[in-house]
Amino acid sequence: MKRFIFLILLSTLILNSKSIILTKNDIKDIDNSYYKKSIYLRLQGYVKLKRKIKDFNLEKKLNYTNSFYNKILPIDDSRKYNVDDHWATPKEFLIEGKGDCEDYAIAKYFTLLEVGVPKDKLYLAVVKVKAKTNYHMVLLYIENKDSIPLVLDNLSFKILSFDKRKDLIPKVIFNENQAFILKNKKIYKRVKIDWGEVDKWEKLLFRVYNKNE
Repeated sequence: MKRFIFLILLSTLILNSKSIILTKNDIKDIDNSYYKKSIYLRLQGYVKLKRKIKDFNLEKKLNYTNSFYNKILPIDDSRKYNVDDHWATPKEFLIEGKGDCEDYAIAKYFTLLEVGVPKDKLYLAVVKVKAKTNYHMVLLYIENKDSIPLVLDNLSFKILSFDKRKDLIPKVIFNENQAFILKNKKIYKRVKIDWGEVDKWEKLLFRVYNKNE
């Protein structure tokens, strides 16, 4: 019976998601996992979330999505993948059931796209947290270039405007189309990000859209 229910879940995901499509190998790996019950529940929760908020207003879409993913456990990449910095796809994040700040922001980005939030209003943001040494990533919703962004942060269940997040210092924001630096926490100037040897964002997009990872 559980297997039958999960196949129904799989069909739902295939029909309604562009960023999370489970394959036969995914199902096999989940079935062999000690944590398969928890994985099933997270995936079911993802489907229910998208169905529930599809016709909600923007504020509710942002809040429900932020809250759903913030319930997933945080963990450093060095402990989970034995590397310093790994950007997980939304499917990978949901199956693993734990991740770091980039994983939360990326999953929220793709989920909000799928419930109708325009791509040009969503930006991943690299920020510094005051009194912290490492960089942090959050998701921003920006209504227009003259508006203060709203911050979806895995460190907070409450969504606040960027000017109220005195603890965050923005470095650069980006989505699939463009990148900007901010001034007074508003969009200031378009820039091109130097990713170094590996463009982690393009690599992530290829894994989501082309490799179904």
